[in-house]
Amino acid sequence: MGSLRQQIDALLARLEPAMASAFREAVEDIKSNIVLREVVELLERRDIEGAIQALHIEPAAFRPLSEAIRQAFNEGGILVVDRLPRLFDPMGGRVVVRWDVQNQRAEQIIRELSSTAITNITEDTKQLAREKTASGFAQGQGPRTIALDIAGRVSRVTGRREGGLLGMTSQLARTVENARLALAGGDVEGMKRYLTLTRRDKRFDRQVLKAISEGKALPPEVVQKAIGRLSDGYVKLRSETIARTETAMSVNVAQHEAYQQGLDKAGRDASLVTRTWRSAGDRRVRHTHMVMNAQEVTGMDLPFQSPSGALMRFPSDTSMGAGVGEVIGCRCICI
Repeated sequence: MGSLRQQIDALLARLEPAMASAFREAVEDIKSNIVLREVVELLERRDIEGAIQALHIEPAAFRPLSEAIRQAFNEGGILVVDRLPRLFDPMGGRVVVRWDVQNQRAEQIIRELSSTAITNITEDTKQLAREKTASGFAQGQGPRTIALDIAGRVSRVTGRREGGLLGMTSQLARTVENARLALAGGDVEGMKRYLTLTRRDKRFDRQVLKAISEGKALPPEVVQKAIGRLSDGYVKLRSETIARTETAMSVNVAQHEAYQQGLDKAGRDASLVTRTWRSAGDRRVRHTHMVMNAQEVTGMDLPFQSPSGALMRFPSDTSMGAGVGEVIGCRCICI
């Protein structure tokens, strides 16, 4: 059967690929429904907000991701309930606890969890498009080039849009933009930095090295292809990061709810519960969570406290204001 840590790790490993795929599916859906002519016409009129709206970056597009979050929550709850200690009511009778994902509180939790994740992603994506539009105009780019850099270009082979900034964070998008400027402008130092990017397509390295030795820019068609592959690599990276974070968050939230359901069914007070923070115990653990390892709290609502000051009822909990620096990629669990 394995320890709780081993079972949770196995569950995360099984669920994360599907969640990453769901994010990429949503991004592809947005790209495939973009009518470029509409976006370009709005940009020609300098109607930036209208152009953003024409990209149709909507929560409904991320329905596959929402469903993946719900699945992770449900399977996390089932796993934890199966491992609950034997419970007895105050009269000594044995209590049978079954995971109830349709419990009113559980429904509210997963609705808020999914809604928060999707809202954050859609708003981040819209802001990314705004930043690219502003920087594109500042660099003298035309509306069509800006629109293509955001949405990606249609591949003659697949007939689908490839590359583009949709699906990235602003930081990743800036890295892509800097790489594009370096390759297109013959910036030797910038091209050297491009060669350090782990998500680049190494099939272009020989051409980049030649351009560096000659101090010349790469041909436009090569720049377009290399940047397209880099963009796709970063969207994949973002999907993996979201999958790691949201899957762990969903399972940790479900664990908390599963214990609460057990207490409710047994008619027992939460003061009987002691919760202990457990880090993954390796060098990848962030410093604050190393310090928190073995921290104990009593009850179901008293939070753990990070050295940063952040409060969390369980790993990946953002309900009490913990920032992304405390939750992204977190692999800690609560015992």
